[in-house]
Parts: sequence; structure tokens; C-alpha cells
Amino acid sequence: MSATTPLPLRAVAVAIGLLGTLFVSGGAWLAALGGSPYYLISGVVLWVSAWDMWHLRRRGVWLFWLLLVATVAWTWWESGSNYWRWVPRMDLMLALAVAVALVQWRLHLLSRRGSRWLAAALVACLVVAFGLAFLPHGHSPVRAASVPAVASADSITVQPAGDWVAYGRGYDALRYSPLQQIDKHNVDTLQVAWMARTGDLPKHRWGAETTPLKVGSTLYLCTARSQILALEATTGKIKWRFDPGVQDSDIPYTAACRGVAYFKSEQAGDCQERIIGPTLDGRLLAVDARSGQPCAGFGENGQVDITQGMGDTPPGYVSITAAPTIVRGVIVTGHQVLDGQRRWAPSGVIQGYDAVTGELRWAWDMLRPDRDGLPEGDDEYSRGTPNMWTTATADETLGLVYLPMGNSAADYWSGSRRPVEDKYATSLVALDVTTGKPRWNFQTTHIDVWDYDLGAQGTLIDFPTGNGPVPAIVLPSKQGDIYVLDRRSGRPLVAVDERPVPGGGVEPERRARTQPMSRYHTLRKPDLSERDMWGMTALDQLYCRIRFKQASYNGFYTAPESERHWIEYPGYNGGTDWGGIAIDPRRGIIVANYNDMPNYNQLVPRAEADRRGWAPREDVRGEMGGAEGAGDPQAGTPYAVNVNAGWRLDFTGLLCKQPPYGGLRAIELATGKTLWDRPFGSARGNGPFGIASHLPVEIGTPNNGGAVITASGLIFIAAATDNLIRAVDLDSGDELWHAKLPAGGQATPMVYSVDGRQYLVIVAAGHHFMETAPGDFVIAYALPAR
Repeated sequence: MSATTPLPLRAVAVAIGLLGTLFVSGGAWLAALGGSPYYLISGVVLWVSAWDMWHLRRRGVWLFWLLLVATVAWTWWESGSNYWRWVPRMDLMLALAVAVALVQWRLHLLSRRGSRWLAAALVACLVVAFGLAFLPHGHSPVRAASVPAVASADSITVQPAGDWVAYGRGYDALRYSPLQQIDKHNVDTLQVAWMARTGDLPKHRWGAETTPLKVGSTLYLCTARSQILALEATTGKIKWRFDPGVQDSDIPYTAACRGVAYFKSEQAGDCQERIIGPTLDGRLLAVDARSGQPCAGFGENGQVDITQGMGDTPPGYVSITAAPTIVRGVIVTGHQVLDGQRRWAPSGVIQGYDAVTGELRWAWDMLRPDRDGLPEGDDEYSRGTPNMWTTATADETLGLVYLPMGNSAADYWSGSRRPVEDKYATSLVALDVTTGKPRWNFQTTHIDVWDYDLGAQGTLIDFPTGNGPVPAIVLPSKQGDIYVLDRRSGRPLVAVDERPVPGGGVEPERRARTQPMSRYHTLRKPDLSERDMWGMTALDQLYCRIRFKQASYNGFYTAPESERHWIEYPGYNGGTDWGGIAIDPRRGIIVANYNDMPNYNQLVPRAEADRRGWAPREDVRGEMGGAEGAGDPQAGTPYAVNVNAGWRLDFTGLLCKQPPYGGLRAIELATGKTLWDRPFGSARGNGPFGIASHLPVEIGTPNNGGAVITASGLIFIAAATDNLIRAVDLDSGDELWHAKLPAGGQATPMVYSVDGRQYLVIVAAGHHFMETAPGDFVIAYALPAR
């Protein structure tokens, strides 16, 4: 090298050579795995370019420009016009191009002024490319609903228009309000009407997920640690509080209480109107709706312990996180069993209690169908059976309660499951509320080892058919399929096909050859490919491509592996989770928000898990952190499991799959056709290295919590990780209004009215798993007071 080599040119050559070295090393690895040869070829070209520029040869600059043109062509071939795919493929190359343009005049390829103009043009390209991020991407064309609906609002749960008497507004779980004072023309004038603080904010595992009830002039809700509050509906002033004394040790994976239940007894006397509250330590509470005092005639001084008959239940293992369902005077409750700890965890028994006395009416232990009540003596409810951790729906007329069932304990290994568990796990079970016996069940995943347990309520509607409306239940699922079933019999009203799926994995003899997939609708996107891998730069993307090619992935339902990672897509939080769907029964439109993220999983042999110190929480783990499934021991099985939820890069924290990571969709009820689909959630609360970008870029974020619809054609939803609550036009999917929340809004909002004024309420408590800020806020919005 000549001693007179200009320093800027040498610096650019070093930068190009460094990128070339990284491309060659990573690209060779990727090519050896059968991946794209682009990085290896580009790395070699970059090496030659750097060598020539270092030695003051013009060829080095020409090679670089040729590679830039080739990279544009390759990007178009892999990505088409998909904006997000262009970002990591071009950003580093364009940045280097600016540097090359600035120094090439030294090799007399352009004048100094011409070089500066070229660099300015490239900087302008980068600026324009950055600006394009703020435009909407991934929005589908909008089409109007063409088939009129036949279901009527409040068809199952009759209530005053201004009330919200159950978790899904009614036990039909429509999440639809007939209120229309707030409409598309005035929604942008919404302002905070009042704000309350619950005073209950855990330091760890926060995430209350609460949707209040509104009856008369009062709101009723539960807090993170299961306290029950009554608030004045027009001011948010706390009327009373009941604290059941839940301890932090009782918090399971999340300090969640999604809601309470309201019951009005026909009997006169104390507690004629009562609030039934669930607790994280496995109790049902009954308190007077007027005073908050325990209902003395309910159980023992206003409470019953659902863990009776369950045997050993360490703190946090049996928690009621969902609102109970009350039908025909029976409180039906399931419970969360702490995931991933032990194969022989406490039972998933479903129980029915008298809503007045608290007496156990029945208990459904699927392995002991002959048993009606508590086990006798030292006997106990069957351990390790599937549980219902979410909220049920109910049909008062049919006397049925519809249970979205979870999986057997130890989600990712099925070798010791019994035939009855295989029958009822990850299925919707219609239970006779009088007898506690199943009438029918419909399974959405056979022999589930993907944690695809049903998290969402089914929604009850009258479904239009050629023979007239049929009582139906619309059931969304984590894997994205939406099923429509006759709720009297469980018969699909739209065909469900048993389609072949990959086998193999650690238990090939246990893998189902087919899985039930709905012809009605799916939120699931096409299978992943190497091209879908993403990152902040080409180097991030290269790393994710290598990881993709290293893993086992055969598409939907790829079987779990131990020798290497396997990719689960959709992930366990994919499709529809506990937020459920909302249905406008008059317009005939379903609204579903969904997640679109893979998991990067691996089964870890028992000896290796023991060496790493993975053991059930009560033994070693103590305070749990990170994502659910990250280092779960699954004691009593041959394998622990390690789940990279969302599949994040270790160093930047960004996701390996390209955006969007979550969406919002409107679906025609009668046909299952998509009316519109859009990414949901902005990058305001997300960014590399855990640093929020604060950019209003609709990248589509992970989301938890559901939507509500009003008769004025508005969707209200929070759920995303950007800490916003939004109003969205039901007809077009356009955002009409948003407000910044003081904490994460991982809860389903609700609407109500008092004295002619309509309110929108959201509980902003944040969520540790979603990495949103914690809080204890209850916020009501309304139009400006006249």
C-alpha cells in the first residue's frame, strides 16, 4: 500500500472489507445449510472491492456499484414490493454506498462536486426509504359485507343497553354494545372523563388483564391480586373494596384477574345482588354488590375453596384468573394450573357451585365420570388432566356451558397422557350445567404438543344457513382457525377437513397424521420460508436465516425435536388468545385481533435439564422471569422445554420474522370472507436493545386483549405493545382516534352509559410478558360534557 493512500478511502475500504468478511463467514455457513448463496457471493465481491480500493484501483468502486445493482435486483426477486423485506436487505449497502460516493472522486471516477451530488442523492434515497416506513403497509383491500346478519343483539343475555353484566358483556360473549352516542364523526373529541387507581400493583409478574362490569350506576372489577372494587360509574370514585389477602407467592405466571361475575338472586335477604370474584389462590368469593361485605350464607363466610379434593397444591399452582360463568344459578369455574412444571400437576377438574349457597353442585373429573362431588378420604381429583384457564360461555335456554379446554400438564410431551385426556384436551366441551356431564366436545388439535390450548371464549350467535338461522358458537383458536359449530350438537356448520400434517419428532408414534382445519376462515398466514427472516440489518437477517435453516421446520404442526430446535408457527400466543373475538350481530361482522409470530423451541433431555438446574418452581426457580416456557422443567417427563417466544435475537431483542407481528381483521359472519385486514400496533413502544423507538410506524406488534364493537360502527381496542387505545372504523379498518395510556393496555375495554352519557373504559395495568409498563389505572373516556 502506498503511504500516500488517502485516509478516507482507506477507511471505506476497511468498512467494505469488514462487511465482506462477515458476509463470507456467515454466507458460507448458510450456503452449507442449503440457504441463499447471495451472502457468500456478495462477501467475495466485497472482499475484492475492498482490496482494489485499498490499492487505489478503480475496479473496486465499479465492483461495489455492480454489487449494489445486483442487490437491488436480488431484493426485488426475493421481496417484490414488500417494504419490510427491503429494509434489512438494503440498509447497510446504501449506507456504504454513501461512503463510496463521497470518496470515489479520489480515484478520478467523478469530480468532487459530482461525488457529493451522488452521495446526496443516496442520502435522499435513505431518507425517502425511512419516510416510507410511516406509510401503511400490509393493508388488504376493503370490501363491504354483502350478506345481512340474522342474529340480534342481546340474543342470549338480556340486559339494559347501557350495562355490561358479564365479561363478554353477556354470556354470549358478543362484546357488542348497542350504544351509539360516540360515533365516527365525534370520536376524535373523546377525552378522559375520570381516572382511578386500584392501589394494587405487584412488583413482579404484573398483568391484571381486567375488564370491568357495569350494573346500574356502579362498575365492578378485580385487581391484580384478586381484590374486588366497586367504582362510581360517573366519577371513578371507589365505593368499596374487598381484599381477600392473596399473597405474592400465590401469583402464577401472571398476576391476572380478567373479571368478576354478577348474580342477582330471586331470593330476598342479604346479598340479593352479589359479585362473584375469583382469586389467585383458588377461592371463589361472594360479596354484597352494595356494600362489599362477604355474603355470610355463601360457603364459609362468603368464600369456597376450589382446591379441596385436589391434593398437594403448592402456591401458584391453582389460580382462578378468569371470570366465572353463571348459568341457571350455577357458578361454573375452571382454573389455571401453572404451566410447564410437573406432569402430575393438580387436576384440571371443572366445578359447579350454587350461586346462592356456595354448595358444590357437581365436579367434572374427566377420568372419573362417575364422580359427582368431592373425593372421599385420601382420594383426590385426577392429576395432570386438561384444565380450563380461560372464560366459558353459556346458553341459559339450552342449559349448556361451553368450556374452552387447555392441555394436559406438560404441554410439549404426550407420552404418558391417557385416552380420555387425548379426547378432551384442546377441545370445546359443552357441559350440561344441571348434571356437570359432557353433552359433546369438538377438538381443534389432536394430541396437542404445541401448547395450542383454547384461550378464547366461544361466541354465541344465530348463524345464517340455507335452512334458516341455526344456534351456533363461533370458536377462534391459537393456531388461527375459526370454527362454526351448532351449539346444540357440536356439529360443524361449515366444513372442517382433516388434513395431513408432518410427523416425526421425539414421539413419532404419538403424532396425529391429520389435524382439523376449518374451511370457514383462518387467521393463519402461509408457512414461513427463509425469505421471511428479518432483522435491523443484513447481518441480523443473515443470522436469522442460519438459525432458520438449522432448525426443524416442515410447516404447520412441525413435530417437537430434541436434537435441534424446531419452529412452531403460529406460536403458542399466535392466532386468537384470551382476548377472543367481537361480533356485530346486526351488520354481521366478526372482528379479530391476532398475533403472527413463531416460537423457536427445543426439548431438553432430562439429564441436561437437571444439569442446568431446571426444576419446578416450588423447588428451585423462585421468582420466574422471561417468557412462558423459557426453561420449563416438565418434571415427570423425559424432557424439559425451552421456548423462545416470538423468536427474538439475543443481542438486539428484535424478532427474527419480518413484520407485521400482529393484525386486526374484519370478517363477514355469513361467509367467512375477509372484509379488511391491517397490521395492528405501532413501533412506539418497541425498538432494538429494548429501547422504545417512539415512532408512529404501524409495524404490527404482538397484542393481548380483545376488541369491543358499538352500534355506531366503531371498534375500540388497546392490546398492542404501544400503550395506545384506539377507535377503528368497522367498515374500513381506518384508525379514527387514539389516546396514550399511562401503562400497557393488555385488557379488553368495555363501554356503558349512565344518565345518557356514554363511556369507554380500559384497565391499563401493563404486562410483564408483553414488556409494557406496569400500572394500576382504570381510565374512562367520554365526549366533552355539554
